[in-house]
Amino acid sequence: MKKISTVNIEKLLAAAIEYRASDLHLMVGVAPVLRIDGRLMVIPDQPVLESNDTKNLIYGIMNDQQSKIFEEKKETDFSFGYQSTRFRANVYHQKGELQASLRLISSEVPSFESLGLPPILERFTNYSQGFVIISGPTGHGKSTTLAALIESINKNRSEHIITIEDPIEYVFKHRKSIVSQREVGSDTLSFAQALKSSLREDPNILLVGEMRDLETIEAALTLAETGHLVFTTLHTNSAAQTADRIIDVFPPHQQQQVRAQLANVLLGVVSQRLIPRTSGGRIAACEIMIANNAIKNLIRDGKSHQIPGVIQTSSADGMIELDKVLAELVSKGEITLDDALMWSIDPKELKMKIY
Repeated sequence: MKKISTVNIEKLLAAAIEYRASDLHLMVGVAPVLRIDGRLMVIPDQPVLESNDTKNLIYGIMNDQQSKIFEEKKETDFSFGYQSTRFRANVYHQKGELQASLRLISSEVPSFESLGLPPILERFTNYSQGFVIISGPTGHGKSTTLAALIESINKNRSEHIITIEDPIEYVFKHRKSIVSQREVGSDTLSFAQALKSSLREDPNILLVGEMRDLETIEAALTLAETGHLVFTTLHTNSAAQTADRIIDVFPPHQQQQVRAQLANVLLGVVSQRLIPRTSGGRIAACEIMIANNAIKNLIRDGKSHQIPGVIQTSSADGMIELDKVLAELVSKGEITLDDALMWSIDPKELKMKIY
């Protein structure tokens, strides 16, 4: 990390850590802003940033290679460490000014227990091949859940794990498994290219940070078909929407084939939200879809709109309905009704479950 405006940038990074923020925003015309428990807050006693301030602060967290990429492409993603915390940075221009969003990532990979995730998720770590998708809005812990899944395998199985990320977030130590972490931009040119070359790298498990395009989705499905366990994320709001999003990326003449392919390899979808607790902090609420025969048949037949009904009636298989979880959290006083309604899949149905 360069020593430009060292005192200022270190003070801001330290404040983000001290306040247990999830994000730090640097932009012209406002004092540095933190996101804490999902809500924005200006850092106390900090001045409004001017053009030179943001330039010095942002260049202070980039090395020469990152600065060069930023100047060529006008935006860039990278990660760096400060104290015991990693930061994932996105630097970009806004109305001609430099701006940055920094996501805080613990240097310790969290466990399922510490995240408050349903124990059923551990089932996904026991498979030798298949496709597991973590979905949900931006900033709701998808990458952290993926990291917990990978670390569980890392501790308990002897495998070669390859992660493809943009940028690398959690840093894994070699435990029972060996872990190869590849960053898009510095270690590979794209998710799709890294996935294709991974076939020659003897992997057992692959983590794909995000499926952004047809080529990446196609490569990930193929790897899941060829004896690999693949974990990935999508920005979707439900299990049903996740299946549709994957299929709709492909041209119409390929979609029936892709439905069959997805149905064959899919192990499950976790759609998660992080909801502010009434007592402070945030709590995870998850919809969990296990790809049993009923789910696979619905995907194959293009009837994904019926998936919520199967989830609702399949708790014995380990499936969890998001609105039921939200209703229980409201009833226990853990979250407010307003927050539950904001993140509900079906607000009318949610109200009926509460009252």
